Amino acid sequence: MKGHGDVLKVGTNEMELVDFRIFKREGDEIYEGIYGVNVSKVREIIRFPKLTELPGTPDFIEGIFDLRGVVIPVVNLAKWMGIKEPEEMASESRVIITEFNNILIGFVVHEAKRIRRINWKDIEPASFISSQGGLDGSKITGVTRIEDDGVLLILDLEGVVQELGLYQPSRGTPEEGKYHFSGQVLLLDDSATARRIIKEALEQMGFDVIEATNGQQGLKILNDLYNVYGSEIGTKLRLIASDIEMPLMDGFHFAANVKSDDRFKMIPIVFNSSISDHFSEIRGKEAGGEAYLVKFDSNLFYDEVARVVRAHIQ
Repeated sequence: MKGHGDVLKVGTNEMELVDFRIFKREGDEIYEGIYGVNVSKVREIIRFPKLTELPGTPDFIEGIFDLRGVVIPVVNLAKWMGIKEPEEMASESRVIITEFNNILIGFVVHEAKRIRRINWKDIEPASFISSQGGLDGSKITGVTRIEDDGVLLILDLEGVVQELGLYQPSRGTPEEGKYHFSGQVLLLDDSATARRIIKEALEQMGFDVIEATNGQQGLKILNDLYNVYGSEIGTKLRLIASDIEMPLMDGFHFAANVKSDDRFKMIPIVFNSSISDHFSEIRGKEAGGEAYLVKFDSNLFYDEVARVVRAHIQ
């Protein structure tokens, strides 16, 4: 999906989504669900391949197939969401090949419609959703309105993968005596699970952690800290650790704001994201990040955070 159109510029607070559809049958009626996934996580979209079934797996795992030498598991999103699929849609299904957290996985959808460019400020957190067609609201990372009064839901596909046990964060404690710091870290991530894991790692390194769920909240916290510390903020706040995909204001736009503000530009930023494509790493550097990490390898996280903080202190 890379190179499909105009390249997003750093700091625009925009994202591009692949708009896909999943249909469900209720009686004689067929209803259309509108969903999205970040283009940065999409490798390609293919016709439904010939699969090898995996015995003993949940029925929403359709099987595996070989894509140019890489074995890829395929998850049927409709089955995972408990949706009764119209039989006539089966022959038209597509598979979206995604890459995040450095793994490849395919997701079966009924239609892949188009690419949408959307501003993060128009994406609302989905915490108010209790269910959608049998889907746990916690598996939706954001909601945005589209034309004809439609609503597009951004699915937490990483949550699906973790639920299936296909990806588990590398957890561990830092080597005793190797990392010992003081001061504060501002942590931005809209996922409560990710914040918990990263906060635990930072606290094991000796930091006090202040949490935010998006870039707007992060900027407010920075202003509040400046009102307390003034020009000493750079010696108190040692690091900003930021996710990329967050509602209202994404990590790149947040970082561009930080680095353009004389009060905060000396504070180092480490991006920590599930997006594992090289272009996003380049965008992270352009936005002012000192490091770009893919969630979540604890040893690499400890090493990179320590390197960045020590360089800043010196």
